[in-house]
Amino acid sequence: MKKLFLALTMLPMLVQGQTLEECQQAAEKNYPLIQQYGLVEKTTQLTVANIQKGWLPQVSATAQATYQSDVTAWPSEMKAMMSGMGIDMRGLTKDQYRVGIDVQQTIYDGGVIGSQKRIAREQGKVQAAQNEVNIYNVRKRVNEMYFSLLLIDEQIKLNNDLQTLLAGNERKLESMTRRGTAAESDLQNVKAERLNAVQKATELASQKQMLQRLLSTFCGMEVTEVRKPLVKADGGGMMAENRRPELKAMDAQISVLNAQEKALNAALMPKVGLFAQGFYGYPGLNMFEDMMRHKWSLNGIVGARVTWNIGALYTRKNDKAKLQLQRDMTDNNREVFLFNNNLEQIQQHENIARYQKLMVQDGEIIALRQAVRKAAESKLAHGIIDVNDLVREINQEHAACVQQSVHEIEMLKEIYDNKYTTNQ
Repeated sequence: MKKLFLALTMLPMLVQGQTLEECQQAAEKNYPLIQQYGLVEKTTQLTVANIQKGWLPQVSATAQATYQSDVTAWPSEMKAMMSGMGIDMRGLTKDQYRVGIDVQQTIYDGGVIGSQKRIAREQGKVQAAQNEVNIYNVRKRVNEMYFSLLLIDEQIKLNNDLQTLLAGNERKLESMTRRGTAAESDLQNVKAERLNAVQKATELASQKQMLQRLLSTFCGMEVTEVRKPLVKADGGGMMAENRRPELKAMDAQISVLNAQEKALNAALMPKVGLFAQGFYGYPGLNMFEDMMRHKWSLNGIVGARVTWNIGALYTRKNDKAKLQLQRDMTDNNREVFLFNNNLEQIQQHENIARYQKLMVQDGEIIALRQAVRKAAESKLAHGIIDVNDLVREINQEHAACVQQSVHEIEMLKEIYDNKYTTNQ
């Protein structure tokens, strides 16, 4: 029942044909790169979560066994005196052992962890923006296939008109041949031209099927027919606001550089933390006791620590200069992109204006060619011209109609290419 409902809801779309916007949206959703949005987001979340764990106590376990060439010992005079008193002061052994745990807890890190999280988030935005750029390029490929399919549809319609016209003249010549007013070769000539048109229709149908399969696979849905967009051509319009995702990706790169510059300040701040050390081994912290008794013992230390590493100050100037150079490179890339984009818009606006003028001329040419063809049909009926002249006029009229369709589809393509150029 559910499948039947979906089929019924899709039926009007299949009958009317898919619009360009529907194909673009379907292609973007069907493109494998769309999955990377979720992957980038999850990766960023995991990275930030790992950085946040820097506030948790850092625990490390150690075990060591050493043998020393020398150890702390009593002076020989004091050792002799102790022996005289009946105290055996054997001293430390040269083999020493320790098994312990160190715990460190950061209280204040100068903003290092916060800076790292900001950088991770901004880098995630860069990856997402770059993925958006790659997916946006899908629209260009959809445009190419969609308008190629539209052009073939127009050629098929004109080819059908041509076949109808030739078939009509073929019937007239058959009647004239039976009456003896036309030669058999004239009929055969027109019939051959009609068969050429049928052959051309077969080629166009094959090309249409191939493009439909390509576009359907690309969009992830069955594209049966396409609809001609209804848009208003504006060949001399002003440059539209540019909303291309490439600019968003460059903004994200600048944000990463800004976050990295703030991280340089955090690297210069002092760090405050607590620590605890505990170990079981020999010797322990009570050195005198261990010199008298060679026994393992539990030992521990707790305390607070302030560290201030000014090593980052040595490279700070160069690091900031490098970040500024990267900003300058990104700004330059933006200028280059906008410059080329503006040139592309200018060319597209000029092409739209040119096609508008050509289409006006196409209408006049078709009207003249149609009048000449009708006159040729009349002349042929009266025996003034031969059939070759009629066929030539029919082909010229058909060529003018094809040229008009080409100009119209090319103009529509330029309009939508201009929308793609500015992301309107």
